[in-house]
Amino acid sequence: MGERFSLALPIATIRDGDRIDLVADAKECADIGNRLNLPSVSALQAHAMLERDGGNVTAKGRIKASVEQSCVASGEPIAANIDEPFELQFRPEPAGKPDEEIELGAKDMDTIFHDGSTIPLGESLVDTLALCLDPYPRGPNAAAALHEAGVLSEEEAGPFAALAALKRGKDA
Repeated sequence: MGERFSLALPIATIRDGDRIDLVADAKECADIGNRLNLPSVSALQAHAMLERDGGNVTAKGRIKASVEQSCVASGEPIAANIDEPFELQFRPEPAGKPDEEIELGAKDMDTIFHDGSTIPLGESLVDTLALCLDPYPRGPNAAAALHEAGVLSEEEAGPFAALAALKRGKDA
């Protein structure tokens, strides 16, 4: 990926209240699109306010993107606009054995462990973008493509469909 969205910030240079603004150029957009298996990423930008407490860094901000995703049924491109707030916690790698299990709570879900010298801000923002995407995007022709493939709709496969079929059989 390009330099902005592979940005690793040296912790020693981060001051409380630092603001980082990242705007992807065309090459970075293409690289990020390839990484996330998207037909295209036409725009990606993020801003973050950084707070540092020793080796702990918090990045709060907003990520915005214009992307195309592929419809899960027809494969046709679907435009999507992302505009989401984020809060990422960067913490030093926990002490312990490498294979030791670490218990994470709900408040730890946006925690990224770092090596003690840099935080992977750009890479973490690309991961944040991936989490903002619709996991099952459907285009306007999705229902027709699914029907053509023999996939039943919720109404056709649900319990009430079975009852309706029994009723039709009884009325015949």
